[in-house]
Amino acid sequence: MPTTIKSPPIRIAFVEDDVDFQQVLRTTIETAPDMLLVSASSTRASGLNAVSDGPVDVLLVDLGLPDGSGVDVIRAAHDKWPACAIMVCTTFGDEPHVMRSLEAGATGYLLKDSASHSMVSEIRSLYEGGSPISPLIARQILMRFRSQETSAPIQTPHRQERTRAALSTREREVLEFITKGFTSEEIAGLMSVSRHTVLTFVRRIYIKLKVNSKTEAIFEARNQGLLGE
Repeated sequence: MPTTIKSPPIRIAFVEDDVDFQQVLRTTIETAPDMLLVSASSTRASGLNAVSDGPVDVLLVDLGLPDGSGVDVIRAAHDKWPACAIMVCTTFGDEPHVMRSLEAGATGYLLKDSASHSMVSEIRSLYEGGSPISPLIARQILMRFRSQETSAPIQTPHRQERTRAALSTREREVLEFITKGFTSEEIAGLMSVSRHTVLTFVRRIYIKLKVNSKTEAIFEARNQGLLGE
């Protein structure tokens, strides 16, 4: 009988000062069989300290902390743990907060009024390489990009040379499987590695291509001529 490689739990930390939502997060994480709560912070200072303690797979951050902005924690975590998937959970839905968070390194953005009902699936989606975003926030981002497109100057027909990302052989292999629509579990089986190893490759690909999702990775890889060679 083949041996099944059991993936390690998703290591999670959160920075949240609202007591009720803290409990939501604790209950969600502690009752999920594939998740492990590594640290829980309630201030900007304690969140920054947690960042220096050691890496986690997923970081959930509120923005309105009693001693400062959660954006500082996002930025510090993104710099120190580039493979960490970071998601904002907040009541702030205005464009400045959204854009500052995404620019700092967040790959997901959920408003608290909708996040608590689907937090388990949203965390798993984030860990798998997705970008969970509340519909209201997604609409804001879409409208911003549309306005940038309409105001952008007309480009000259000369195509600029792109610098190709230096992907390893295994990273290219994972990227090809992603392009063909295989899931992380299927890729793990095809490559005879654990799902956690596959997700590590996926995050490295995102970092090298400077993207935040599988769709963006495929698009950017095609632009750089990295696929089908």
